[in-house]
Amino acid sequence: MPVHPGLVVRGARGTHDRSDFLLVRVVTSDDVVGYGEVSATPLWSGEDGASANHFVRSVLAPALVGRPLMPVGALETLMDRLLAGNPFTKAGISTALWDAYARTLDVPLAVALGGAYRDRVPIKLSLSGDGADLDQAHRTARDLGFRAFKVKVGLGVDADVARVARARELAGPDAFLGVDANGGWSRGEAVRAVREITDYGVRFVEQPVAPTDLAGLRVLRDLGLPVVADEAVFGLSDLVALVRAEAADCVSLYIGKGGGPGRAVAMGQLAAAFGVGVLIGSNGEFGIGAAAQLHIACALPSLSDFPSDIIGAHYYAEDILARPLDSDGTTVRLGPEPGLGVVPRPDLVDAFR
Repeated sequence: MPVHPGLVVRGARGTHDRSDFLLVRVVTSDDVVGYGEVSATPLWSGEDGASANHFVRSVLAPALVGRPLMPVGALETLMDRLLAGNPFTKAGISTALWDAYARTLDVPLAVALGGAYRDRVPIKLSLSGDGADLDQAHRTARDLGFRAFKVKVGLGVDADVARVARARELAGPDAFLGVDANGGWSRGEAVRAVREITDYGVRFVEQPVAPTDLAGLRVLRDLGLPVVADEAVFGLSDLVALVRAEAADCVSLYIGKGGGPGRAVAMGQLAAAFGVGVLIGSNGEFGIGAAAQLHIACALPSLSDFPSDIIGAHYYAEDILARPLDSDGTTVRLGPEPGLGVVPRPDLVDAFR
């Protein structure tokens, strides 16, 4: 799917102008249907639609078909035994399994996951590029209703500071503004950048240094600007290491990095137990993935005041859902429907084999 032309992300990890998706369907013996989405971007996870399709068809589906749906956790453990790594691929299947399970119970997925603790979640959108590109990104985001933003940095401190200054000018003095370096700064660059961007009312800095530099994250926390860990935390073991190092004020959780909705909620609960905030991050999920993000956010007992990245179809040139999520660009709202509460468009449902 091509990204909306005005919202192409240009960051330290490259340019994200399209995404590959694999849609997954699970059908139970009672004809309950669950849907999932593999949102895999090679530069991010090393996975894509082709690798996901291969592993689902040749490794995972043959082992899962015919087994009891409940407990879903047992099926997730089975996938781990069959396939090393590939958390985004497993998350697509896990989402479909959880969706079918919640529909079987006739409750929203957030309820099946232990919530719902809230029925709406504040959201933000990334701004990137320079000059006319940055101006267009902000204009497009404003037209979509967004009033909270995250500026992509990590591309050279001088240019980064100038970009943040322009973003603040565009957004206005009261708009929420964070920055995301995607690990693009050295420790020294990060210290300098954090000191300079503080003048522009930045609320947090996300992944300022390399994912493995937990000591560097800890140093930056001492400067006073809240630190959000993203690339530093994929699975549970990464989160434990982060907590032990006291390296972040908040962690950005993904469905894909965690391996599915249930595991993402468990990671969020662990983070909160140790005083680490949680927001829902994104690698560009589409409609089904965005719905799963929403249910995870609503299932978490504690959610950061920082807006989450549940951007869904706002980010792309078209939607895949029969009915879009209830979002106005400032918040996304949870509905009463069972499971994920969404289904793909009829033409996409007909395309499942």
